[in-house]
Amino acid sequence: MFFSQYFLEIILRTGEHLILVVIAMVVAVSIGIPLGIFITRQPQLAQPIIGLTNAIQTTPSLAIFGFLISVPFLGGIGKVPAIVALILYALLPVIRNTYIGINSVEPAIIEAGRGMGMTDRQLLFQVEIPLALGVILAGVRVATVISVGIATIAAAIGGGGLGVFLFRGISTLNNQLILAGAIPAALIALGADFTLGWLEKNLTQQSEKSIKINRQTGIYFGILMLLIAGLITFTYWLTPPTIIIGSKNFTEQFILGELLAQQIESHTKLRVDRRLNLGGTFICHEALKAGQIAGYIEYTGTSLTSVLKQKPISDRQVVYQKVKQDYNQKFKLEVMEPLGFNNTFAMIIRSEDAKRWQIKTLSEAAKYTPQMRAGFGYEFLGRQDGYPGLAKTYGFKFTKPPQQMELGLIYQAIKEKKVDLIAGNSTDGLIAVLNLVILEDDKKYFPPYEAVPVFNQAILEKYPELREAINQLAGLISTEEMQKMNYLVDNQSRPVEEVVHEWLKSKKLVS
Repeated sequence: MFFSQYFLEIILRTGEHLILVVIAMVVAVSIGIPLGIFITRQPQLAQPIIGLTNAIQTTPSLAIFGFLISVPFLGGIGKVPAIVALILYALLPVIRNTYIGINSVEPAIIEAGRGMGMTDRQLLFQVEIPLALGVILAGVRVATVISVGIATIAAAIGGGGLGVFLFRGISTLNNQLILAGAIPAALIALGADFTLGWLEKNLTQQSEKSIKINRQTGIYFGILMLLIAGLITFTYWLTPPTIIIGSKNFTEQFILGELLAQQIESHTKLRVDRRLNLGGTFICHEALKAGQIAGYIEYTGTSLTSVLKQKPISDRQVVYQKVKQDYNQKFKLEVMEPLGFNNTFAMIIRSEDAKRWQIKTLSEAAKYTPQMRAGFGYEFLGRQDGYPGLAKTYGFKFTKPPQQMELGLIYQAIKEKKVDLIAGNSTDGLIAVLNLVILEDDKKYFPPYEAVPVFNQAILEKYPELREAINQLAGLISTEEMQKMNYLVDNQSRPVEEVVHEWLKSKKLVS
């Protein structure tokens, strides 16, 4: 059942994954091997160049992806920055192995070549490279396997690939989705390692017989290239993008991003490229300003405090008007009518702890915080309306600093009793499923968080039909309906596309 539902998407994401890895490796090999040869001729540059690539290799992949978002031309979101990051990670094994392989050639062999009157160029191509080929190809193998693994993180900046399944599965605690991403990625890595290992052995053997690839090797290699080219072609045939819709990296945002996409596709002639796992507010906002996505769903309180850097305001209408006006004037972005529900931050504990301590509000919970372990998302810990202000307002005093973790892991952590207090969302479907309790914000610390579509004005001008399609959603989603959709995805493991389609059908927005 699961396989039949997700078969086409598994093929699509596998194709995207291969595109990222193949392009990155072609470029990395084209740069790395010549650079490795160059530093054998300029040994004084070997240590700085290998040291630099080694530093890149040890930098966390998320940090590289995050840094590339703000880099002109090669940055932003999507496949280009993902490929750039993969190239950077692939360079070290290729450069180092090329350098080591050529330097390992016996000096006596090189001297014999010189004695026969060979030029430096002839020595390089007829002696050094053939003898170092095994070591060089071993570096390419290592780089390829590394790239296959790191490419899964590309989904965090809209690069696509099998990481889409991994992030979605973690967010919804759906092991089937996690396996749908992990198993094909592992198979690609094993297949690449086996193929390159076989090629390495074949070419190395042939190098001893004048470096000619036999006919059988050429046929197999040609078939492999044709298969990859066919998969890439099929991938692009499946997804002819017209405009791009984004979302943040948790279940409700996947649902809302898919809602925008289906509404647009059913009421306009536009096709939508979905980038439904773009990380936090910063990534989505910057991508929207740059026109790299057409729109996404934001929350008014988040816009006010995190983007506009204003102090929290409790009046719903004042917040909305302030955000709408400032987005228009400062960013040339249009904030549309609210969708109808308010998704405020929810401070959540297990129901057994609420009963044991007899607490219902955050004020009552404050005196028990020395006994609690807190787990919050990275964004919540640094926001104007996040943890610092909350701790000051209620006098929270944890014995240990709150644990920082991905949003998709916080419910798993509280379920497994790794933490006792988390910051979730009031519409999260897992709250009821895991028998959790939302503590009342009795001092009204959090501002209103109405869900609103935000779109790039230039794209709206280019496709005016978008505005009419999106405005049909205004006020239609109640808090209960949002909770139900989250529940169906998180607990019932229903596909996001199916849940969204059923809701649109119930509102007579699709036939």
